[in-house]
Amino acid sequence: MLSSKASCNSHGQDSSYFLGWQFYEKNPFDVVKNPAGIIQMGLAENQLSFDLVESWLRKNPDAMGLKNKEGESVFRDLALFQDYHGMPAFKNELVEYMAKIRGNKVKFDPKNLVLAAGATSANETLIFCLADPGEAILLPTPYYPGFDRDLRWRTGVEIVPIHCSSSNGFRISMHALEEAYERAQKLNLKVKGVLITNPSNPLGTTMAKDELQSLITFAIHKNIHLISDEVFSGTVFDSPCFISIIEAAMDSNLERNIDVLSRIHIVYSLSKDLGLPGFRVGMIYSNNQTVVAAATKMSSFGLVSSQTQYLLSCMLANKKFTGKYMKENQRRLKRRKEMLVSGLKRSGINCLKSNAGLFCWVDMRHLLSSNTFEAETDLWKKILCEVGLNISPGSSCHCSEPGWFRVCFANMNQSTLEVALRRIKGFVERSRLNYQQNMGGFSRRLLSNWVRKLSSADHREEQER
Repeated sequence: MLSSKASCNSHGQDSSYFLGWQFYEKNPFDVVKNPAGIIQMGLAENQLSFDLVESWLRKNPDAMGLKNKEGESVFRDLALFQDYHGMPAFKNELVEYMAKIRGNKVKFDPKNLVLAAGATSANETLIFCLADPGEAILLPTPYYPGFDRDLRWRTGVEIVPIHCSSSNGFRISMHALEEAYERAQKLNLKVKGVLITNPSNPLGTTMAKDELQSLITFAIHKNIHLISDEVFSGTVFDSPCFISIIEAAMDSNLERNIDVLSRIHIVYSLSKDLGLPGFRVGMIYSNNQTVVAAATKMSSFGLVSSQTQYLLSCMLANKKFTGKYMKENQRRLKRRKEMLVSGLKRSGINCLKSNAGLFCWVDMRHLLSSNTFEAETDLWKKILCEVGLNISPGSSCHCSEPGWFRVCFANMNQSTLEVALRRIKGFVERSRLNYQQNMGGFSRRLLSNWVRKLSSADHREEQER
């Protein structure tokens, strides 16, 4: 009775990443109403700098009230039909903000910008433009669990993982890249591109210039596209600094090759950097005019409201505010990340060294009962249901090694994070005590068996005499 799309299960909703959210929504933590509830640490949301945005809104009531600089209402203009190309004023401010995040080392042309209702919509639209159903995109692991939905659910495109390992900090090696490409060919899948997240979600790391240039060279040799999802570019709070794929191409003189630039595409949004996921502001940036034209037409299915564009164009036009916000937001992210890392370390848990993002990639391999994904799932269930923390297991991110978890730190206040760290500490201590007790019982059983065997041997020897 229904379409195959409606009845298929390729959305990824059954992933532990989404299941954890369902558990949380049934029993959310509240310091007063539900202090034993589940703390949400599976949501990469930036709530640390809301006060800065709210302060700007209070000081600029005309923007919030949809009035122009003369105090005249622009409600009627915004309420009527708007062209899907987007408001020029907003796009101009947006490209300036993007350049500012990148240290003004690169410039963006607003004509090459396509607005979309969030990065989810932008990524899907871009895949629709670059690949046909049954073709493939290479994606390094671990990767954001939502990509299973964003990139392949409606597009019909296959994801071929580039398996990265902890041995080199989950960096993308050329060997792993070539292996993934060859694996796709053996599966008779035509590879149309490589998609990276830089900064990485879930690792919280940035890519070096030579790594980016190696990816560009790979894309050139294979005659495929390169997509750089840079939605966390404004969250880089420590060295090394963020380098955009466009900057890497420029520094290698590849920008002189028009064909090369036409194969490089950027996805960005204001959800992470400005902490405005509910505003649904995403975008595609591409020098490929065919992609821009097609994506613009597709944007009709996921537009950014005119009211949102107007409000944010006023906010981004205030360069003093954006400069202050970027600096203070990065300072707060760094401090909060250090709080999580040091708290976990006191519990004997280490994190991958990171310099960006709203999360840490946490190593809990030593807490597994065995080196298997089944053991990882068991540990995740204990942490979710017994400890009361929703964190994302590595298997939901398609990590090739069990025991890694993504833990978010910016979607809660400091006191809630302190509660979470106390819960983790208690869980680790209980686990260690149980292990010692079990090992003690095991040792006693071994000793008892050894004494029994020794007594039997002595008895036989006595009989033989």
